[in-house]
Amino acid sequence: MAEQTHVLFVEDDDVIREATQLALERDGFAVTAMPDGLSGLEAFRANRPDIALLDVMVPGLDGVSLCRRIRDESTVPVIMLSARADSIDVVLGLEAGADDYVTKPFDGAVLVARIRAVLRRFGHASGGDARADDDGSAGTDGVLTFGELVVDTEGMEVRKAGDQVALTPTEMRLLLEFSSAPGTVLSRDKLLERVWDYGWGGDTRVVDVHVQRLRAKIGQDRIETVRGFGYKLKA
Repeated sequence: MAEQTHVLFVEDDDVIREATQLALERDGFAVTAMPDGLSGLEAFRANRPDIALLDVMVPGLDGVSLCRRIRDESTVPVIMLSARADSIDVVLGLEAGADDYVTKPFDGAVLVARIRAVLRRFGHASGGDARADDDGSAGTDGVLTFGELVVDTEGMEVRKAGDQVALTPTEMRLLLEFSSAPGTVLSRDKLLERVWDYGWGGDTRVVDVHVQRLRAKIGQDRIETVRGFGYKLKA
């Protein structure tokens, strides 16, 4: 990396915090490590990191609340760290705006791979070549129109009934996948591979929660659930 990627790491366990910080620094990352949510929020505002790693259970301001505060101010990628693959922890973190999660204890190489996967999709928010069929129309400028929903695949902007829709980079990539093949059912595994860069499988709850978040922004009826198969964009 020509420029060091700056990671904000919020973890209250001293051993985990120090060991993970050293491991990330060995891999070329610059790390700001904080022991609680309030200091983590201050560090985020002061340093504006490239990515945030937030443990769910930290004192002062828990990781989920911290994620919400960060998401109110920024679209910076967030990965939640949870000591257990508990559905409540995972879903709360994702609903708060996290882009992914990693369960503790984690292997350092796995964490680095997740970080780099998230950074790749944030740096290249492209869901593939945009195209249109009978269900949608596309102009030569990369603008796709689905009723009142307009997706500018080059300018990376979305409008609904003329109003701009604020999407996180992950939500944008998800919408680009759907809009590149309107009417086509995309499985959760395929979306994990294309949007989250999971070549080894992953937790499909990540997809489900992001689809819910996307629906809340572009219209609940715009993305249809095809039970047993996945999701598709309704034109």
